[in-house]
Amino acid sequence: LRSPNRLLLALMLLSSPVAAFRSMSRLVATKTTLRPAYSPALLRRPSPSQVARRAAASESSQAVPCRPPSPLGEDGQLAPQYDFESVEKGTYEWWEASGFFKPRAPAKPGKKSFTIPMPPPNVTGRLHMGHAMFVTLQDIVARFHRMRGRPTLWLPGTDHAGIATQMLVEREIVAEGGTREALGRDKFLERAWAYKEDKGSAIVEQIRRLGASADWSRQKFTLDPKMNDAVVESFVRFHEAGLMYRGTRLVNWSPDLQTAVSDLEVEFSEEEGKLYFFKYRLADGGEEDFLPVATTRPETILGDTAVCVHPLDPRYRNLIGRRVVLPVDDQTADKEGARRTIPVIGDEYVDMEFGTGALKITPAHDANDYELGLKHGLEMPSILDKRGAVNALGGSKYAGLDRYKARELMWKDMEAEGTVIKVEPHTQRVPRSQRGGEVIEPMLSTQWFLQMQGMADDALGAVKDGRIAIKPARFERDWEYWLTETRDWCISRQLWWGHRIPVWYPEGADFEADPKAPFVVARTEEDAYARAEEMGLGKKAEGFKLTQDPDVLDTWFSSGLWPFATVGWPEEGALPEEGAAVEASELAGEEWEALSDFQKFYPATLLETGYDILFFWVARMVMMGMHFTGKPPFEVIYMHGLVRDAQGAKMSKTKGNVIDPLETIGKYGTDALRYSLVTGVTPGQDVPLSMEKVEANRNFANKLWNAGRYLLGNLAGLEDEERQSLAVTGPMSQEELDSLPVPERYIISKCHALVEKATTGLENYEISDVGFAIYQFLWDEYADWYIEASKTRMSVEVESPEGARQARRVLVYVFDTCLRLLHPYMPFVTECLWQQLPTDPSHGESLMIAPWPLMDESELSSDPDAVNLFAQLQGLVRGVRNARAEYQVDPARKCAMKVLAADPQLLAFLEQERATVALLGRVKDDPVALKFVAPDSEEAKAGGGNAVKLVVGEGLEALLPMDQLVDAAKERKRLGKQLAKLEKDVGGLEKRLGSSGFKGKASAEVVQETESQLKEKKESLAQVERSLKELEGL
Repeated sequence: LRSPNRLLLALMLLSSPVAAFRSMSRLVATKTTLRPAYSPALLRRPSPSQVARRAAASESSQAVPCRPPSPLGEDGQLAPQYDFESVEKGTYEWWEASGFFKPRAPAKPGKKSFTIPMPPPNVTGRLHMGHAMFVTLQDIVARFHRMRGRPTLWLPGTDHAGIATQMLVEREIVAEGGTREALGRDKFLERAWAYKEDKGSAIVEQIRRLGASADWSRQKFTLDPKMNDAVVESFVRFHEAGLMYRGTRLVNWSPDLQTAVSDLEVEFSEEEGKLYFFKYRLADGGEEDFLPVATTRPETILGDTAVCVHPLDPRYRNLIGRRVVLPVDDQTADKEGARRTIPVIGDEYVDMEFGTGALKITPAHDANDYELGLKHGLEMPSILDKRGAVNALGGSKYAGLDRYKARELMWKDMEAEGTVIKVEPHTQRVPRSQRGGEVIEPMLSTQWFLQMQGMADDALGAVKDGRIAIKPARFERDWEYWLTETRDWCISRQLWWGHRIPVWYPEGADFEADPKAPFVVARTEEDAYARAEEMGLGKKAEGFKLTQDPDVLDTWFSSGLWPFATVGWPEEGALPEEGAAVEASELAGEEWEALSDFQKFYPATLLETGYDILFFWVARMVMMGMHFTGKPPFEVIYMHGLVRDAQGAKMSKTKGNVIDPLETIGKYGTDALRYSLVTGVTPGQDVPLSMEKVEANRNFANKLWNAGRYLLGNLAGLEDEERQSLAVTGPMSQEELDSLPVPERYIISKCHALVEKATTGLENYEISDVGFAIYQFLWDEYADWYIEASKTRMSVEVESPEGARQARRVLVYVFDTCLRLLHPYMPFVTECLWQQLPTDPSHGESLMIAPWPLMDESELSSDPDAVNLFAQLQGLVRGVRNARAEYQVDPARKCAMKVLAADPQLLAFLEQERATVALLGRVKDDPVALKFVAPDSEEAKAGGGNAVKLVVGEGLEALLPMDQLVDAAKERKRLGKQLAKLEKDVGGLEKRLGSSGFKGKASAEVVQETESQLKEKKESLAQVERSLKELEGL
């Protein structure tokens, strides 16, 4: 057995002997030879035996069907409001149990798979708004492509979170009075695995609550045996390619965690500190011959190896080449009785205007100093140990002291010697551990590094030549910056929880102190002994022993393999030996099913994540994917912003502005939160989130629910055959559209335009724009206009059954279409309502697997003339509504109206839809009160008397009798009071502005503001006077 898997198998034997036996069998059967990288774009057609075997396995794994919860009450009707609590949990369980999340083989060749690798959240994490954002965006895209008939795999998993998990487990051990070291590595790992099993499912269940349609049957964990094999394989291959090496370089060191950490795990905070000014006395001068130097960390003086000045600085250039004396005693002073001296060097890096213009150089404890140290060949003594205490180089006085205690004592000693100049308050950027909060120490350390530049060049090229598209495109600049400036990656961590580095050293070798200690890189311990013998290090049979490197790999290293290791690499990363070459998209049905996951789902289509890890994760996946498979691991990188509070501030517990997604879901429902996160935002920009927005989208879900209630109410009482005939079987034909009345043709045409916009938009990841367009159509067009217009058909069903039948057909067609469009955004409410509609059995049991309204590139039917005609009706109604609002007409009061339409077609249409105009405009619906006439008719020439004239558009006007809009006496009284108040206000402002004292004492801004107020009051006064004049004669 491979040694990295022994602990896993031991744990499995305790809990499930059968599962352990199966795992052992697989591990023993697995080859450990070097596997070839996958590079050709072609696959090979599976053999008949492979087809049969995988088809049988697929059939045996079918889930037991169940049904989603019913929203109908005892009366068989929908409740007045959408109750998300009674819908979401049961619906999700039904989806998952029915296998709807799994990719389905295409029925016909030509459908390319759509694959999204889910960014693996930390296994110990709790759901936050960042998770909610990426889950929602990815689920929208996955549901869309699944409905378009593509085999869709959204592959989920969790990350072992090396530092976070180890820190949490250690806290438990310390709380019990123990330590990790006392417990020992094996026992600690048992505790860590138990912790993972206890806590690890929480984040997955929370992601499920968001409606994530990920294929949980393929869920991965970065420490799974197969994932571990992939990590070991990649390390070995990197080393064999000469890219993985052991060296001593500057790293971020966490004294509390006692490990190197990545740049992403370091957060800089602005903190008040001190700037210490002191004297570096010249070795060949007197007490007053010195270089003034400033530092924020006096303790690092012990590691200084030079003082650097600008070669053109007139103050110091003559000192270059001379030496200065360390202002404190160190190990050298203890041994030799004299303090160490260091050179003064010149470099243009120094800013002559900053500080004193002279820099102390501590190469082993500062990133910039390290680069100068390399450039000038300086010594690099590391003066701190792993705990952040001064080591033996600090001499008898400071060795063993914590870095901050050493700082205090050293400064006191320097004050006593007269080398202190001053101390000033100073705001500085302090690097702190993201996990523990302690100050991170730049430290020279021997670690394992991965050479990046060649792979970075390949990743740069993949974006430049279009093999990878970054959306939004502005992030291409960040991509180029990071990959142009990339440095070799420190991939080792001084932890126990994680992927142990597959390196072995001869037992007894001091490999921690000696960077050049011999080592063996191998896939297994047995392989390591074989290679050690080949290298001449020793023979196991003769008592030679190896010790495995205690360190583990950076968590980001295993995450970098995520897109291809999760689908079977390296076992499935090479071409099958059987069959003829064929593209995966050329297969369908059982032949497609028989392909391996790697063949079907690699490369992935989309990688969606936050812009803050573009380099730390995304770029590394691209580099490693291209190196090992010969292809970019995905086609599109979509970047989302961070979720902030309503004011745009970063959420934090200290500010008290954190919005908990689970609490939000509990109050407003999953659909409302999802819709709020992805609409009304700019791609890649940070997202301000307020509870008012979530509440508004909860109301939108209720609006949709009420539209469904109205529709279903109009289907009640129909015979089963007639009801089923309303089921949507596909896009409405042009022939059927042409047979419908204008309002129906209008709403279908607008609906089809929305379908085309939504399809094109989601194919191009315009998620926010599409979501807003669906909202506008459903709320403004369907609910506010067509549903209202349809009521005029339903109210006269006895007299005109054909009109009612057409209206039902259109109501169902448009509503069904909109549910399909909206489903990726609001999956629960749309599924619940769709289940109540008459549906085509061939479209599947669930809305999430029903066909998208536009499955191919064909053009949908439309009628631009009908859209134009109805738009003029809408303009007329809006004009009437505005006039009623302006005159504050009682909503219950209906008025007469005379409409003048120059276009005979428009005139005929309005006459035909007089019931709709009357209903929507609150106008009396009788031939005397509501008239539609041509402008040149006698009726039009007679005029409208004292009426409000509405100019709706060219050739369309309306006259509203004034006496029917207002109660003249009541209106005169109201306007009279308003007139008196305005006259008083105008008089007061004129008097103030006419006063010489006011203009002499008041500021120009106050005078200008007063003049502006007077102007506004006079305009209002004139309007009231005009209104009173209009009332004359009424």
